[in-house]
Amino acid sequence: MKLAILSRAPQAYSTQRLRAAAEQRGHRALVLNTLRFAIDLSDEVPDLRYRGKQLSDYDAILPRIGSSITYFGTAVVRQFEQMDVYTPNTANGISNARDKLRAIQILSRHNIDMPATAFVRNRADVRPAIESVGGAPVVIKLLEGTQGIGVILAPQVKVAEAIIETLHSTRQNVLIQKFIAESRGRDVRALVVGDRVVAAMRRIASGDEFRSNVHRGGSVEPVDLDPAYEQVAVRAAQIMGLRVAGVDMLEGDDGPLVMEVNSSPGLQGIEQATGLDVAGAIVDYIANQVAFPEIDVRQRLSVSTGYGVAELVMHAGAEQVGKQLGDLGLWDRDITVLTLHRGVQVIPNPRKHVVLEPEDRLLCFGKLEEMRSMIPERPRRRARVRKLPEEARIP
Repeated sequence: MKLAILSRAPQAYSTQRLRAAAEQRGHRALVLNTLRFAIDLSDEVPDLRYRGKQLSDYDAILPRIGSSITYFGTAVVRQFEQMDVYTPNTANGISNARDKLRAIQILSRHNIDMPATAFVRNRADVRPAIESVGGAPVVIKLLEGTQGIGVILAPQVKVAEAIIETLHSTRQNVLIQKFIAESRGRDVRALVVGDRVVAAMRRIASGDEFRSNVHRGGSVEPVDLDPAYEQVAVRAAQIMGLRVAGVDMLEGDDGPLVMEVNSSPGLQGIEQATGLDVAGAIVDYIANQVAFPEIDVRQRLSVSTGYGVAELVMHAGAEQVGKQLGDLGLWDRDITVLTLHRGVQVIPNPRKHVVLEPEDRLLCFGKLEEMRSMIPERPRRRARVRKLPEEARIP
């Protein structure tokens, strides 16, 4: 395998370990500066240039995109995707994870438990937002913060209001998040590769510091994750579109609470804490996947006129509930069921004998008109027509 590691820090621990792990396995690995790429859109075939020369062929890339170059870095990754070069982390996945608000919106849509969060901009909405997440103390987070920078614990409502007002005055966007007292100064990072957690560590804050980041002086220790934590970590990474990710979770009274999904997790802390070859696990996974380049399924399946992708939800009381999948006549209507989503379970290529349950979701590809006919109409509010005032009426 010929692997390109996209990184601006060739001497960094993570970059060196990934390169060494690849070479130990007989692969050829090169570290390429992300900013030295040029995207060539002049020809019919997607192409890239590196340091002014046409880029040679690669089997796979491993993006290590810093937050300061997210836009350009994801554009380069997207171009590799158009060239059918495998990447474990897609451009969309990196963008989703880098934007804290977008990440929370996506994860909450898929029922991933997280600390209660609010996002407001108007001064009058700040106090209600604080109350909506459970009141003070609250954690205030900059959307663009990394490594614990821009994360503030406000002990009282008035302090929180003052901090948020100050940050808003400098045109900063902030999240207001519930403070999980039982997890103060501790969190868990799970390193997800593919569909499993390959290593996990607990990070513990130093002294009175509530942020557990290693960059803030925190210590680390290996941890054997409960299966519930492993399942949540893998689901969160995959929902975000990442196959290599660091998933940070708080240990709440009712189970794991996802804080963040990192698309370029550092390897030094977790390798030293666990003694595991995490870099090797990443390289092995990529080597096994190079024959399956990441593709935008919706984009590829929607190019045929009249065909597309849709999700059919089996609401409670729907006539389809209780019937076998084969009884719906989908295949006769030129509709193919790709996956069946049942709670947190995903069933690929479901068989016709599967009995549908309330709230099952079918991800389908086929004729849009046929699928549209199966979607129940949404209840609409009755339109109110106000009477004209007397002076506006025509005599």
